[in-house]
Amino acid sequence: MSEAGAGAPLLDVDGLTTNYGSIAALRGATLQVHPGEVVGLVGPNGAGKTTLVGTLAGLLGPAAGTVRFAGDDVTGLSPDSLLRRGVALVPEHRRLFPDLTVEENLKIGGITVPAKERPALIEEMVGWFPVLGIKHEVAAGYLSGGEAQQLAIARALMSRPRLLMMDEPSLGLAPVLVDVVFDLIVRLREQGRTLLVVEQNATRMLGVADRAYVLRSGEIVASGTGRALLDDQALFEMFVGRHA
Repeated sequence: MSEAGAGAPLLDVDGLTTNYGSIAALRGATLQVHPGEVVGLVGPNGAGKTTLVGTLAGLLGPAAGTVRFAGDDVTGLSPDSLLRRGVALVPEHRRLFPDLTVEENLKIGGITVPAKERPALIEEMVGWFPVLGIKHEVAAGYLSGGEAQQLAIARALMSRPRLLMMDEPSLGLAPVLVDVVFDLIVRLREQGRTLLVVEQNATRMLGVADRAYVLRSGEIVASGTGRALLDDQALFEMFVGRHA
């Protein structure tokens, strides 16, 4: 565990199970995220990664298990309640408001922050993502894939989250923009941010993660430091896939 990961966990998940109808998409997941850590969730398609972060964000109701955040039991709370406690999600496929401008999307992201503080937050986001300043009056639906992903991340950061979760942040991006995403993850960690990142690009994710969990068929089948999982070639090929 990294120094940032010492002490009590910020997120403590025990035995989490989530069903889609009669199918258990997630079965008995147990994991922790400590303050200042980047923790990866890797595994093949259909492994349950999106189900896990969706449940942690309140988008799906758990069938069993408990979720504790900052020491409090938050199992089954609504997305709004979790956001106000400091849990933000950058969802897969971004889910921006396409007819609203970049600036309007950012303002919505900061809805839990006092109105007088939002302009400074927007300025901070533009510092992180200069293209958002250039295109602040452009409707989000007209952004490129890379620009839209930057807006989705910035919108989540507008809430000043204690835990930022990202679901497939590099999905569908050109290689140069994939580099931008992973550079951003590193920069956020350097700022002391806490991240839980779902990523199908397991090689890149394990290369930057402090720790990671491997999911397969709805279960966590391995965990360890990013480097240890990356170096365990037999495990990597068995649970993640040779070309992940």
